Order: sequence, then C-alpha cells, then structure tokens
Amino acid sequence: MDDRQLPPQFLDRYSGATSRIPTLETKTPITTSAVPGRDATTTLHRYDPRGWSPRNKLLAGGAAIVLLLIVIVVPVEVVKNRYPKYTPLDYTLTDTYEGTAFFDHFTYFTEQDPTSGFVIYVNQEAATDLNLTHATETSAILRVDASTPNAIAGRNSVRIESINKYDNGLFIFDILHTPFGCATWPALWLTDGYNWPSNGEIDVLETTNEGTHGNEVTLHTTKGCTMKDVKRKQTGQASFENCDGSVGGNTGCGVIGAEDTYGDAMNKAGGGVYALELREAGIRAWFFRRDSIPADITASKPDPSTWGTALADFPGTECDVASHFRNQSIIANIDLCGELAGQPQFYDNMYHCPATCTEFVKSSPESFVDAFWEFKSFKVYHAV
Repeated sequence: MDDRQLPPQFLDRYSGATSRIPTLETKTPITTSAVPGRDATTTLHRYDPRGWSPRNKLLAGGAAIVLLLIVIVVPVEVVKNRYPKYTPLDYTLTDTYEGTAFFDHFTYFTEQDPTSGFVIYVNQEAATDLNLTHATETSAILRVDASTPNAIAGRNSVRIESINKYDNGLFIFDILHTPFGCATWPALWLTDGYNWPSNGEIDVLETTNEGTHGNEVTLHTTKGCTMKDVKRKQTGQASFENCDGSVGGNTGCGVIGAEDTYGDAMNKAGGGVYALELREAGIRAWFFRRDSIPADITASKPDPSTWGTALADFPGTECDVASHFRNQSIIANIDLCGELAGQPQFYDNMYHCPATCTEFVKSSPESFVDAFWEFKSFKVYHAV
C-alpha cells in the first residue's frame, strides 16, 4: 500500500509617497433644505448619503449586497476551478518486480492482523511450503490456503511488503488475476505501515467478498487533506471527500470504478494494468483492460499525459501530497473477514454470503480456490 501551491500576490499600486495618490475631481456640492437639524443653506457632498434620495439609497444598498456576495462567492469559486497542470514528466524505469525473483524484493508480514481479520499471515518459508506464494518466469502468485478443512484459529494467507520505499513515482501494476469470494478482503496498496497514518496510505485496488461492485481507489491521511469542492477529472465515482482517517470511521476519500475494474469480470478479460502516479501535483490512477494497454506502457516508456482521463484523480489543490505521502512500501495481501469484509452491510446485505464470516472461513476451504493474486510484473518509474 505506496507530492506537493502558490497563492496570488497583490501589490499596492499607490505605495510610497502620498503625492502619488490620485485625487478625486471636485464636483459642485448638493444644496438641500430637507435634512432635519440642519440649516437650509447647509451643503452636502454628493458622496454623503444624508443627501441621497430614497431611490439612490436603495440602489446603493443593493450594490453593497452584490459586492459582499462577490467577496464571499468568488474566492470559493476560484478554489473550485483551480486545477493542477500535471505537466508531462519524463519517466525512467528504476525498479522491476517480475520473474522468479519477484518475491525476493519483499518481506513477509507475520504479525497479528492489525484489522482484526480471521487470518494467519505466514512467513516466506511456510508460504513456499504451502504453495501460497510461487513465482515463475511469467508470473507471481499469492494465495489463501484452500485445503485446510478446519482452520479454527484463522486461515493461512500472505501479506508481502516491498523492501524499497517511495516518496513519489509512476507505478505500473500488470495484473493477471484478482482474488474474490465471500469473506475475502484483498488489497494492493502503498503505505508506511510503521508510521501510519502520518505517512499516508494509497489503496490502488481494494474490495471485499465477490468484488462485483468494482474496485475502489482510496486515500487515507492525517488531517488537512480533502477533495471537498475540488475540481477533479476522473471517470470513476467519488464516494467520500475527506481523506482524514480520523473522521468517518477511516473511510478515507475514495473513487469507485466500473464492475470490470475488479474481480471475475476483470479476470475473464485477461486482467489488465493499473497505473498510479504519485507526484506533487496530485495522485491519479488509471485502469486499462488487457486489450487496451497503451503502447508506451508496453514499451516501458510510459507517458500519462497521453492516457486520457484517469479512473481516479486526487489533485493536490487542498492536499499537500508531499507532506501526506512518504516512505511508501508496495503491499499485496488477502485478508479474511476483519473490519471490512465481515461487516454485515457487505458480507450479508451486499453479497449475501452464507453463515457468519468466521464460520465460513473456518470450514469452507474449497470456497477459496479463486482467492489469489497473479501478477505479471510491477514496474516503478521516476521522473528525471
């Protein structure tokens, strides 16, 4: 689970010597005898409201209201219409994760699941012996145990974290198969697990259970990062606006893709490529089906400026990307039940899964045959 605006400057055109300040042209004063308490010969300047007619006072009041609305509304609209330039960057390949050495670039997380999943994350030796991780020249597989008949303490699974860490970059994830099935909570994400949430979290792929409602790309941050009233260019549907994980039950700010962006629908189409750009201007994610991967990605010369509208767009307009996202590791895992997949609104109401989540995980090994990631490669690029 892997940055950074400038307010306008105003100059006082009349700063300096007072002799430079222009004077108003003197007009003939208004003479009136209708102002109570004043002599009939008292003269009032045309800019003195005491000498204005009711009609002029009404007009002036209306003008004042209009000016007040401009002062309040215009700055808000300016913020809403600000948008980063996303100037094209020249990206160079720096890290490649593929082939039989794929898992050599990762550590295996073996601590208790921090999200209360009914899962046991095993070490590399156990994962190899149980065939939960396996790499060939063409792909790398990470799976859930689908053979133990009575997993009373939780079902074995894997969580890997990249040794290399990133503050920015362009990440190309070529994915052949995504995990799905009742009780599953898979994710491909970037974060600093030992400094969370201060260093941020980017969920590139995340869903639960059957995963038929599409992938959700989500940011989780500390206070001060929001997408509220921010101009965005994306094909996905925004689900929440406040990225601050301390509010709203850590929902973060998410964007949901179409049904074919995850799960069985994506797998049957041969998988595809997710591209994530992490930079000061903002964070964007694209999804390309297997039959529509841009030629520049295939040629290892990616140019996001030619890819069209992103699936998810998180501009840095109201979020300092550089300060909220640092030291990110690439993480892939398959959790079971836990704080998300096992919730009734997902497990029962949305996906109509059987029994309780933990009972299902404990006694239904055959239900997890499709609960595996298969990656063709990960490639990381940096701007030069």
